[in-house]
Amino acid sequence: MMTLLTVFVAYSDRLHPEEHPVLACAGMTFPFFLIAQLLILMAWLVFKWRRAWIPLLALLLSYPAIRTYLPLHFKSTPPEGSIKVISYNVSNHNYVGKGVKTPRDSIFNYLKRENADIVCLQEDCGSRADTTLWLENIYEYNDTVHVSRKSPMLNAVGIHTRFPILKKELIPYESTANGSAAFFLLIGGDTVVVVNNHLESTHLSKHDRKRYNDMLKGDLNRDETQVETKKIVAKLSAAMVKRARQAEAVHQYIEQQRKRHPVIVCGDFNDSPISYVRRTIAEGLTDCYVETGSGLGITFSQSGFHFRIDQIMCSEHFEPYNCKVNSNIMASDHYPIICWLKKVK
Repeated sequence: MMTLLTVFVAYSDRLHPEEHPVLACAGMTFPFFLIAQLLILMAWLVFKWRRAWIPLLALLLSYPAIRTYLPLHFKSTPPEGSIKVISYNVSNHNYVGKGVKTPRDSIFNYLKRENADIVCLQEDCGSRADTTLWLENIYEYNDTVHVSRKSPMLNAVGIHTRFPILKKELIPYESTANGSAAFFLLIGGDTVVVVNNHLESTHLSKHDRKRYNDMLKGDLNRDETQVETKKIVAKLSAAMVKRARQAEAVHQYIEQQRKRHPVIVCGDFNDSPISYVRRTIAEGLTDCYVETGSGLGITFSQSGFHFRIDQIMCSEHFEPYNCKVNSNIMASDHYPIICWLKKVK
C-alpha cells in the first residue's frame, strides 16, 4: 500500500485541480513519502533483505519526481557571455522577521553585491518613495507592473536590468491581487521575453499557519487536528484551482512567444515542485533548478511550510548553469533564486 501511495503522490502533478482539488495537493506530502520509503528500505536491508525490492521499486517508479524535488548536480563554471538572472519575492520591501531591521537596505545591498544582469522581483511595491530611485542607481532600465486590483501598493512584479526594455504586456487571467507580466528586452540584438509571475497565494492566515505548526508539533488533540486539517486543505485546494487556471494562461502565452523569441520565466509560483502548476508552466521549457541545481532549494520556509515555490525557467534558446537558492539573506519571507543562462540559439 505504501508503494502505491508513494507512486500516486509522485505523479499527482498530472491531476487537474479543478477535477481533483484535494488529491491535486498531494504533491506537498511527497518528501514524507520519500523519507518513509528510504526508512523502509534500510529496515528491509537489515532485517529482511529479500523484501528490499519493494521500496526500491517505489523509488525507481518515483524517480522523475525525486529528480524534480531533489536534483543533484555538480557546480560548473558558466561560460563567458552568460546572463545572470535573479528572481526574488521581496515582500514589498517591508518584511518584519527575526533579526531583520532594515529589509529594504538589505535587499538593495544584496542586489548590488550580486551584480546580476536581470532581476525579477515580486511584491515589488516599496512603501518609501525612493525605492525606485535606489534601484535606478544600480540598473539603467527599470519597470514595474502593479497587478493588484485591490490596491496599487498591494502587489507588483518588477524588472531591473542592464538591457533596454522594448515593451511590456500584462498576461490576462483572473485574480484580485496577483498577476504575470512579460517584459521584452533587447539583448545582443535579439528580443528576449522575460515573464515575471506572482501566482495565487495559499490564502492561509497567520492563525492557520500557527495551527498547522501546532499540528506538526503534536500540540493539538485528535478532534482539533481533524478540524484544522479539513480547513487548511480546503483553502489550499481552492487556491490551487485558481493557480491552475493562471498557470494555463501563462503557459499558453509562453508557447505563443517562444515560437518567435527566446523566453525566460521567473517568479513566485506559490506551489511545490510536485504540482500541476509547476508542471504546466515548465512544459516545453527547461526548469533551471531541476537541470543544474543541487538539493531541496527551499525558497520559502515559514510556519512549517518548506518548499521551492520560486522558479527560473528558460526556453531551448538558453543553456542554464548553477541554479541555486541563497538562504543567507533574511530580508523577506522568501529566499532569492539565481541562475546563469548562456544563449545557444
